[in-house]
Amino acid sequence: QVQLAESGGRLVQAGGSLRLSCAASGPTFSPYAMGWFRRAPGKDREFVATITWSGGESDYADSVKGRFTISRDSARNTVSLQMNSLKPEDTAVYYCAAKSIGWRPYNYWGQGTQVTVSS
Repeated sequence: QVQLAESGGRLVQAGGSLRLSCAASGPTFSPYAMGWFRRAPGKDREFVATITWSGGESDYADSVKGRFTISRDSARNTVSLQMNSLKPEDTAVYYCAAKSIGWRPYNYWGQGTQVTVSS
């Protein structure tokens, strides 16, 4: 069973930076892709960024393009999200996720880490 554990969330001032990490564990971990999602208070969960495990191709939500960067370390089974120029509207619980097959939904999820951006 694959387990994902996020870390790095905290309170930060607007304009600041934060780096989230997600460590994956489990037998023969080899996802098709990993991603970051977030859920702000009172809102639905939304896509933030994704990266393919083998090729490293990435994609971002329009709201974070140019500010956030997703990366992965295949040797350490980790995926990170570098967040720069943070805004109060980035405040949310951030979730790491992994999918085994490209065309299917993400099937593994972490517990989430809280990011709070103060104005």
